[in-house]
Amino acid sequence: MISKMKYKRVLLKLSGEALLGNKLHGIDEKIVTFLANEIKKVYKKNIQISLVIGGGNIFRGTDAVSVGIERTTADYMGMLATVINALSMQSALEKIDVPTRVQSAISMSQIAEPYIRRKAIRHLEKNRIVIFAAGTGNPFFTTDTAAVLRASEVGAEIVIKATKIDGVYDKDPKLHSDAVRYDALNYDEVLKKHLKVMDATAIAFCRDNQLPILVLDYKEPDAILGAVCGETVGTLIKQRGS
Repeated sequence: MISKMKYKRVLLKLSGEALLGNKLHGIDEKIVTFLANEIKKVYKKNIQISLVIGGGNIFRGTDAVSVGIERTTADYMGMLATVINALSMQSALEKIDVPTRVQSAISMSQIAEPYIRRKAIRHLEKNRIVIFAAGTGNPFFTTDTAAVLRASEVGAEIVIKATKIDGVYDKDPKLHSDAVRYDALNYDEVLKKHLKVMDATAIAFCRDNQLPILVLDYKEPDAILGAVCGETVGTLIKQRGS
């Protein structure tokens, strides 16, 4: 039975692909609605929660480079895709009476607030969900790096990375039936074993700032809520002994 909350402030990182659902491209309304309801369960427990959502379901900068678009331009295009996803999630959350604010690292005052750290923290203190969009506002940085940066800036106690699988494996469980799931790892193990959790910059940042990462399956009902309660869910990445 879920009872006591382990964390008071968390950041949830969703990939853009999570919003695809069964589609090949774009946004699946059913999965966005499902995720919004899962997030609401956390919100109703008075947990302060912020979000970072990737843009890979709409546009991926690294793919654009392969067809001749200059890297910096491609990355900015990818950032705009994250804003679309942020607005989609904002709409889904507010339909179920969850107050939100979208803050963008790229100025677009008609649709989002600019990212201001103190203002973001104030929103969280008022139990509003803050969705951080447009990555860090800089090319060459992924939304994984944006997530851990924003988490540290607003004082989140953990980054919850919601993926399509239920944790971190020693190899792709979709391709290898003998893949083994880790219950816990430290940052250096993730880097040395080249485990595809987050990019190396994000993992090193978490290591240097002692920010735990929990990887779980977003499709599992109550997984996110269970995680903030400290239940054994997914794979926890933190410094050994901490």
